[in-house]
Amino acid sequence: LQAFLKRRAPGGFPWSTPRKEPDAPVFYGGIVDGVTCGAPLAAVIENTNTRSGDYDALRRVPRPGHADYVAEVKFGGAQDVSGGGHFSARLTAPLCIAGGIAKQLLAEEGIFVGAHLRRAAGIDDAAWPSQGLEREALEAPGRKEFPVIDDAAGARMIDAISAARSERDSVGGVVECAVIGLPVGVGEPMFDGLENAIARMAFGIPAVKGVEFGRGFEAADMRGSAHNDPYRMRDGAVAFASNNAGGILGGISTGEPVIFRVAFKPTSSIFIDQQSVDLQTGEDAVLSLKGRHDPCVAVRAVPIVEAAAACAVYDLLLEARMDR
Repeated sequence: LQAFLKRRAPGGFPWSTPRKEPDAPVFYGGIVDGVTCGAPLAAVIENTNTRSGDYDALRRVPRPGHADYVAEVKFGGAQDVSGGGHFSARLTAPLCIAGGIAKQLLAEEGIFVGAHLRRAAGIDDAAWPSQGLEREALEAPGRKEFPVIDDAAGARMIDAISAARSERDSVGGVVECAVIGLPVGVGEPMFDGLENAIARMAFGIPAVKGVEFGRGFEAADMRGSAHNDPYRMRDGAVAFASNNAGGILGGISTGEPVIFRVAFKPTSSIFIDQQSVDLQTGEDAVLSLKGRHDPCVAVRAVPIVEAAAACAVYDLLLEARMDR
């Protein structure tokens, strides 16, 4: 679990905030002598490298692209502005505790979850094959300092992210995630489908603006004859000749790899002067931001997307067992 959390933690790399946090969870319940005891698991991650004063001015002058203004209206000034409060990516640290444990539970079932940075600053990484994806290839990006398949593409991404940072700006990106080993029949039709559950969890990650499965929006430009995945018999069992559906039909797993992509917007906290308003005086204002922020949130979001997917998949796997 600690190794998984380290992948998300800030580390002062050219693509991340200079803030440094150990992200070491302390468990207060649910474990006795290293074994779960049946009580709810309860863990805390302490914030150790805070600079709350960096956020004081945001009560008056909200950041464009961030939730500062809508939070002020909704909560009437009672919201926690420090670090972004409820809207901070810091909240993905506890999500990774739950997801890191869910990944371990899924692995015991022969189900594995992995992700990589598919695109950043308009630069593409290699894509995973839609079929025949093996565990070694799935988990390889997560063992790297920069989580990509193609290291040459990763180097170009790092250069582009560093360039945006030097210009006091930010870039967006796409994380591609896959789940392999999931049997046929997990998920429910309509509102409790596998796509629904994963997308609901993914949209809980700050800065996510889109989710697509399989061929995704590309399917809108295809013909049915090209997009449909033909059935074939192999070794006495039903198999798919392709996996354009991304491993899900009707909200239910097909047994093929579940493959989806999550789009992240550019970090809204940038250091270029931006047009805003002063909420106290009711006048236009210019925001000159202070603080420590990632120039590309998608890089550190790779394990977060894995965590969200693992929680959603394991929940539906348990539900499928109860149905039996």
